[in-house]
Amino acid sequence: MEMNSNNPYFGQEDDNVDFKHEIKRYLRYWPWFALAIFIALSGAYLYLRYSPRIYQTVTKIKILDEADGLELPSSAFIFKRSNINLENEIEILNSYRIIEDVVKKLNLNTTFFEEGQIQTSQMAELPFSFKQRIQVDSILTSMQYEIYVDSDKFEITNLKTEKSITFPNHDSYLKSHRLPFDIKVYDTSDLQAIIGKTYIVKFTPLKSTVLSLKNRIKTEAIGDQSHLLKLTIKGESPKWSEMVLDSLVGTFNQDGIDDRREVFLTTTRFIDDRFEYLAFELDSIEDNKQEFKQRNNLVFLPSDAELGIQKRSKSEEEVFRIESQLALADLIEDALKDQDFSDGLLPSNIGIESGGINELISQYNSAILERNKYVVSGGVNNPMVKQLNATIADLKNNINQSLVSYKSQLQASKKQLDARDRKFRGEVSQLPLQEKLLREIDRQQQIKESLYLFLFQKREEAAINYEITEPSIKVVEYALSGSNPISPKPNIVYAAAILGGLLLPFASLYLFFMLDTKVHDKRDVEKAVKNVPIIGQIPEVKDKDGLIFENPNDRSILAESFRILSSNVRYVLPKNNNNVGQVIFCTSTIKGEGKTYVSINLSLALSSLNKKVLLIGADLRNPQIHAYSTKDKNALGLSNYLHDFKLDWKDMLIKGFKNHQTHDVLLSGSIPPNPAHLLTNGRFDSLIEEAKKLYDYIIVDTAPTILVTDTMLISHLADTNVYIVKANFTEKNLLEFSKELVESGKLKNMAYVVNSVGASKSRGYGYNYGYGYGYSDQS
Repeated sequence: MEMNSNNPYFGQEDDNVDFKHEIKRYLRYWPWFALAIFIALSGAYLYLRYSPRIYQTVTKIKILDEADGLELPSSAFIFKRSNINLENEIEILNSYRIIEDVVKKLNLNTTFFEEGQIQTSQMAELPFSFKQRIQVDSILTSMQYEIYVDSDKFEITNLKTEKSITFPNHDSYLKSHRLPFDIKVYDTSDLQAIIGKTYIVKFTPLKSTVLSLKNRIKTEAIGDQSHLLKLTIKGESPKWSEMVLDSLVGTFNQDGIDDRREVFLTTTRFIDDRFEYLAFELDSIEDNKQEFKQRNNLVFLPSDAELGIQKRSKSEEEVFRIESQLALADLIEDALKDQDFSDGLLPSNIGIESGGINELISQYNSAILERNKYVVSGGVNNPMVKQLNATIADLKNNINQSLVSYKSQLQASKKQLDARDRKFRGEVSQLPLQEKLLREIDRQQQIKESLYLFLFQKREEAAINYEITEPSIKVVEYALSGSNPISPKPNIVYAAAILGGLLLPFASLYLFFMLDTKVHDKRDVEKAVKNVPIIGQIPEVKDKDGLIFENPNDRSILAESFRILSSNVRYVLPKNNNNVGQVIFCTSTIKGEGKTYVSINLSLALSSLNKKVLLIGADLRNPQIHAYSTKDKNALGLSNYLHDFKLDWKDMLIKGFKNHQTHDVLLSGSIPPNPAHLLTNGRFDSLIEEAKKLYDYIIVDTAPTILVTDTMLISHLADTNVYIVKANFTEKNLLEFSKELVESGKLKNMAYVVNSVGASKSRGYGYNYGYGYGYSDQS
């Protein structure tokens, strides 16, 4: 009988993943998934129950243009910035200097905690009076003190030295001590709420506190075109966070105000210095004028020179204006030459009519202020300080060059006016020389008086602006904390717990399956070896007393599985046209896979069908059939027949199973030293030929194929080869050896039998035949 390609027992060429099978394989372990999810959810609950609540606090501010303060109509800006660089503002806001001021102002390097049964939470302040006795800058190392509130006293413990001190009546002022703080309960009505509680006071060095706070505060711009900044901080105490952000905003605002006030103060000091000089010059001019008039008896100008004098007056006004500008330019040059004057700041906008010079002075003052800030926070070697020094030097050089150019222009204009003035003087040449000199004195007096009044006006403007300096920022939204904590988030924690509870067992099982190298059922065989039929799966039998199919009428799962196997064996056997017995070899790759067990039970299953069956033990090296009978291991058998030509194999047959009268057994016999030689001496071939005439089926229990060549030497005698693979025992890579035997033709008409299916639950394949239709399970 030829093997049909449509035989349902042949493995199919299917490399697709069987998702249904994969899902069932994992679902078999659903209790592990349920347990993992339960543990994960329990852990998530405990985490949410005892983890600290983290709140987010946000404040928003708008950076303002530094607009004018009070300014009279005759002047321009004292200090102006047309653009706002938010990146610079963020850097200043987050600078060590600003945050250090906040830490010192709020005493932030002293923190308070309330100790609970499970966790310790931060507090903004203690529920009783606390006064720190140590200066902020004096805290050089970390210190922690535990305060236990008893019914009638405080008990304070230094956690570093573990030394304790008690203060009766909840008042540390009544007892001498060396603690860095004092505490006292003023309102005894609040005492009951804190009795039995423990609080911790922690002192941290200033630098580490500033750096820690600097890292916790996040500042970012809102939008691309707006001048809004958002400041964010996260912490356990919303009150503490709000206090920190509001103080930071206030400190930053005051810092900007102080910068502008410094410019106004510098301008006031500069004008005050010039007042002394101008007052002295005005007094000198007044004295000279008085002396000149008295010496020359000058009281009234001739009326006939009035018209000429009017023309000259207009010309002199122009000259006066130019000379005023020259005087102001000289003042600026003098200030530039004075390197130590007011930390290098220049008087801004004191009347110079050149817009370029005024703009350069404003940029110069801004650069000086920015450099001074970086010097305070980073030192003189700070790269930004060096860069700003270079910028200041360039601006100073530009101002000098602009003043030189401006004065040159004024001198040229003055030269033209002088020429015109000489023309007018010619027209009034009849006037006395004394009148000419008097005019010059009056002109000098007017110049000095105008300059004096102008500077006085600017001094008043600077003084007023100093007092009413506008803020640097506008608070859009004061520090506000969310009502719900941002961490932990229950939805995310529980979702992560469920996901983790699913993934952990899944990953463990996946890893276990991936590292599993054993064969577990026919699916593993089908994947490894294609187009070789699998004619049976034998279930695992844990009852060692029920391993043998002794009762022909047995309806147990084991008996039915071997009945199925016997039916499938007859299906794969070639068609028998000679009415002779058929030979079935039972072999395996290595020992221990159950070939003897399958050989015996297969032979008994065929015998239960009223067929004459002969079971031959051909594994001469490690015989096992005798273990299932009452015969001794060294009883006469096949090896004796093959060795002694005088013996007849029929005389060595035994009835090993009393309920199977058509079943005979030929044991292996004594273990010979040369099994391969005996099997190939021709006697075994003769035995098979004789037995085929006497029996319907000859079942041969052969040696494992990978260990010895015995089976290969006699494989030509088999009509079919039943190859045994044991679940949870046979390595998958050993299937390659049996596959090579088929492909090379060494074992013809081979079929697999998977033994002990259900021995391992690791793949999720149980062995469920579902028998019982019209039967009862009984041996």
